Amino acid sequence: MGEINIRVDWPYCNAARRMTSVQMIKTDWSAWDHLQWRRRLETFGTDDSPIIAAGPNGEIDAVCNLGELTDKGRETTLALGERLRHLYVDQLGFMPKLISDADMIYLRATPMPRALESVQQSFWGMYPLTARTASFPPPTVLTRTPADETLFPNDSNCRRFNQLSRAFAQRTADRWNESKEMEYLSSLISKWMPEQEDGTQNVAVDSHPRLSGIMDTINSTLAHGPQTRLPSKFYDARGRDIIDKIGVEEWFAGYKESQEYREVGIGALVGDIVSRMMGSVSATSDDGMLEIGGEDGKLGQGRGGERQIKFGMSGCHDTTLAAVLSSLGAFEDEKWPPYTSHIAIELFRKDDEVVNDTEIKHEQRPRMLSFGGTKRNESTQGGIARKKLGNLSETERDRLKGFYVRLRYNDRPITIPGCRLPGKHLQGNEGFCTLEAFKAICDKFTPRNWKESCNANLDEPRFPAKQEVAGY
Repeated sequence: MGEINIRVDWPYCNAARRMTSVQMIKTDWSAWDHLQWRRRLETFGTDDSPIIAAGPNGEIDAVCNLGELTDKGRETTLALGERLRHLYVDQLGFMPKLISDADMIYLRATPMPRALESVQQSFWGMYPLTARTASFPPPTVLTRTPADETLFPNDSNCRRFNQLSRAFAQRTADRWNESKEMEYLSSLISKWMPEQEDGTQNVAVDSHPRLSGIMDTINSTLAHGPQTRLPSKFYDARGRDIIDKIGVEEWFAGYKESQEYREVGIGALVGDIVSRMMGSVSATSDDGMLEIGGEDGKLGQGRGGERQIKFGMSGCHDTTLAAVLSSLGAFEDEKWPPYTSHIAIELFRKDDEVVNDTEIKHEQRPRMLSFGGTKRNESTQGGIARKKLGNLSETERDRLKGFYVRLRYNDRPITIPGCRLPGKHLQGNEGFCTLEAFKAICDKFTPRNWKESCNANLDEPRFPAKQEVAGY
């Protein structure tokens, strides 16, 4: 049996040298400040005495905690924000060069530290200090408790999705565990695997560690320095292709084949994205302004007088991106999303097609929205934002005319198969889906009540009677 010592303490988080925390400085709650501090991680020594965790070369002041964004992650998310600025500010002139607050920008992140840190780094890249006024107030970032989180497929808090995801994972294991491809993987790395329940050290989809866990370790070590690398066999090109193919099937095939899988896995998030688009079209606070705007203690318009959200950015996960694309039928032959992947979901308006309606405000423009958003504005419940397409009146439906949606995955245009059909896209460009067609596709797997859907059908089969193709 081979032995591999995977470095637990990675010296790739220099933010630990300069942590900051908010501090109350008057007991009447009237004054606050920031404390900057240095973090060191403590762990157990050989005799259980406390010792300081250190990297492979004795590093003690940049050791990463679980879930943190590494220095490489900060570098790439900062660069992503700079690319977004170049496109939407410098090239298109869609976003302003200088901002006095961030209340036209919808920011959201999952509870995972690296997700929040990613959106913060990207925001900084897009609007560095030199692009913010001296009086710039703290930007609003929305978060949710884990029980309410829909910014990633939440199998821990959605019972039905947990059932479905386990069933599709088991199907993948049944399909691949005895295959020649798995034999090849075992020939490469089984000597470093712990003994399994069957007495072997074979690699399997459901081995310990799982194949997807091995993939995650390979990808993360490959993205960082040589001092935390695995033996070279783990980076065999053919082996990595096999692991990637099986991992994509295990985690994302359900979205391509099952309407219910899409609904409980990622439908609530997609529904929120469409809802914000509808709020943008109808010029209501359903576009996210209600949550983002307002002085401290209040909801409403932006602190600089903004009335509409123009841009959204959310810190999510690889499973979020692939789930959204798979549910839209736009993840065929794709590999597992690499680090710092992103989807841009852009809303465009073709002026000569827009129906003249007094409720569509003059300041409305094409706008780009990306992940996130939860509607809590009771005052707009009667609007069109959360209505299914089939429930819209003819007048309400007319408002969608002249609006188009485009997806870009890692700066590459993506076409939704249902948008290729006649009348479903901008003439001459299938990549620009009509908002009406895009909404119709998304409505099919947007739950009316996500938590109710998560607790429904628990005694029903895990697989649909026949494959329910995504993207139409």
